[in-house]
Amino acid sequence: MSIFKRVMAAVCSLTVAGTLSLSSLRVVPQETEVFAEADTNNDDWLHAEGSRLYDKNGNEVWLTGANWFGFNCSENCAHYLWSADVDDVLSSVADHGINIIRFPISTELILSWMNGTPNPVSSVSGNTDPAFTINPDFCEADGKTLKNSMEIFDIIIQKCKKYGIKAFVDIHSPHTDNSGHNYGLWYGKETADGTMVTTDLWIESLVWLAEKYKNDDTLLAYDLKNEPHGKGQEGELAAKWDGSKDENNWAYAATRCADAILDVNPNALILIEGVEQSLKDDSFTWGQPDSLTNSPYIGAWWGGNFRGARKYPIKPEHGTSQIVYSPHDYGPSVYAQTWFDKDFTRQTLLDDYWYDTWSYINEENIAPLLIGEWGGHMDGKENQKWMTLLRDYMIDKHINHTFWCLNTNSGDTGGLWTNLSFQQGTGTTIVWDPDKYGLFEESLWQTSVSGKYIGLDHQKALGNNGTGISLNEFYSSYSSTEGSNLDGGKKSNGNVVDPPADTTPKPVETTPAVTTTKPADTTPKPVETTPAVTTTKPADTTPKPVETTPAVTTTKPADTTPKPVETTPSPVGKIVYGDIDMNGVIDLTDLSILSQYLLEGNNIEGTALLNADVDGNGDILLSDLAYLKRYVSKKTNSLGPK
Repeated sequence: MSIFKRVMAAVCSLTVAGTLSLSSLRVVPQETEVFAEADTNNDDWLHAEGSRLYDKNGNEVWLTGANWFGFNCSENCAHYLWSADVDDVLSSVADHGINIIRFPISTELILSWMNGTPNPVSSVSGNTDPAFTINPDFCEADGKTLKNSMEIFDIIIQKCKKYGIKAFVDIHSPHTDNSGHNYGLWYGKETADGTMVTTDLWIESLVWLAEKYKNDDTLLAYDLKNEPHGKGQEGELAAKWDGSKDENNWAYAATRCADAILDVNPNALILIEGVEQSLKDDSFTWGQPDSLTNSPYIGAWWGGNFRGARKYPIKPEHGTSQIVYSPHDYGPSVYAQTWFDKDFTRQTLLDDYWYDTWSYINEENIAPLLIGEWGGHMDGKENQKWMTLLRDYMIDKHINHTFWCLNTNSGDTGGLWTNLSFQQGTGTTIVWDPDKYGLFEESLWQTSVSGKYIGLDHQKALGNNGTGISLNEFYSSYSSTEGSNLDGGKKSNGNVVDPPADTTPKPVETTPAVTTTKPADTTPKPVETTPAVTTTKPADTTPKPVETTPAVTTTKPADTTPKPVETTPSPVGKIVYGDIDMNGVIDLTDLSILSQYLLEGNNIEGTALLNADVDGNGDILLSDLAYLKRYVSKKTNSLGPK
């Protein structure tokens, strides 16, 4: 049952061009959030039995969520908090039935926390001024200075708890980088302060975070590394999956890291992604040259290849009760893989790619799966067909998943949101894509008759508007009467014994994925869509650098502090290069307005439009955006014609 059948969305349209007068805003005093005491029950931890996840009472659960990126990027914070209040965002996320959020993050950022020097955030709005109150909990005592990235992350996790949402982190890259997903290893990159991230440092940082949160079951899991990848012929520069102790053997590194985390928190789930390529058979060796006629390698999406796990499953010393395998899977709008060449169906996808690459793990009851990333554009054609097929397969097989993504600024996929804007008195308006959310919503855990979304917290219902219930509510009042789209709720059989990885034969109709033996991306994508990369995962699943500029659609500038009283608006009709909002100050607000004009088609008129031509050459282009960004960041001290 879609939330659109239960809730009417209120959409407001805001104009950011022109002069903003604080006196024209309706003043609605807001109090700074005072957190309730931390949940001391610590009763929501999960464990695996076969291919399913269960709570402490032996009740089956289903993790159905979405990604919210930004902590992996240079802003060091979840994106869109420049034009949205975090309470409004998380309340809406919960009310839309999302019971868990995957937060991409960098090792570099966690290291800064661990070392006691948390990196600052940028492009985040925070203000306690009654005339314009947004994210007040992000502010220091002065009401406008932002707290650091660790403090804001902690606040976001506490607010997830407030709305009944669970969370987990995903190490998106060793270093902070808006395109860090392009780097395939968990080690080998320097941080901004010159520290080389090694395998040991990567493990140490995750252990530190697990220790910090070991008594808070809001942070349920740790996704150890986003999309380990690389092509076999790259040898030690590519992530592989085998029985060695080589540093680039992802299976060995992941096992070490899992044991280290479970030492400090034996209740945490450990999510382990796949690699990109695997050897066709033992007659080939990792690192040998590729061949067009008889390739040694079988390819997959980055993070999607679990063929090596048949022979070399992840078996920590702590056992496998906390291990979840987490492939990523995408459709033809992200890249035209060979398994999309035919009129594909669920069966052809299983035969040509899914089964041998990752789905055998679920089908043969080896371990749970969580599809950490899936999603794409609603094209009304092949990509939408693929999304529907994967969605229905995940529902039928009870596969956990987190959709990519909430953010609107993912170039390859777009987001579940289409716009966020903030206005004093009414708060944040979040526009959800009705078609994409409508497709995704069917894969959320919900009761079969009333359509109540089921949370993962035993005590707190999911959301605040009555569309969600707690885990205890479901199993005490709904599971026996309505059931759910997860078998109606099942009990554990108590079997946590590690099963052999290949005790169940695969279905006879499944055939080897022969179409993947040649790397799927030997021809670059058109330069106008994404950078030309030689990977099976495109380079823009996180925002392109130009998109890291706040896409503000608010009635208040992104810095949220009132302008000095001595500032006067720019005279109407007089060109002041860069002063697009015509308030006498050239700052992040002007940068945001120009970004929206160029990237999202927002309107600018009159003198404001003339001011947007910051280099004065008669055209308004991306070069103007770059020029203005350099000025605002004080890398140049002049605008206009040279």
